[in-house]
Amino acid sequence: MTDIFSPAWMQAFAEQWNAEPELADALAKIDFNSVIGYGFEADVNPAGVLTVEAGRVVFAGAYDGQKMNWDLRADREHWQQWKIKGLNMMGLSMAYISRKLQFRLGDYTAMIKDPRMASPFIKSFAVMCRV
Repeated sequence: MTDIFSPAWMQAFAEQWNAEPELADALAKIDFNSVIGYGFEADVNPAGVLTVEAGRVVFAGAYDGQKMNWDLRADREHWQQWKIKGLNMMGLSMAYISRKLQFRLGDYTAMIKDPRMASPFIKSFAVMCRV
């Protein structure tokens, strides 16, 4: 099993992301462009990063100093749990409020209030379950 957020895992995540219409196509409709870091709360930098252009991942791999728009952090146990079970809107809200999921960069409040972004964000956790 490939370690979560390793370069190989990020590549597999990108393939699944791009193959999911409720994620890639939905974000393409709003011309979503972003660099998203994923990592562990105790680390200074994220472990992995996705570069998304017009909803599709164009780069997936290790974080190497890229300027990010989003930096999502949690402990390994919670990432593994969400990777297995996914995350729904209620679970996302609870994870955010309890600081189990941290947004070191990015505007959680603006994202969650915009269904064009919130639904694909939730879908990204379902896509993680496929990796």
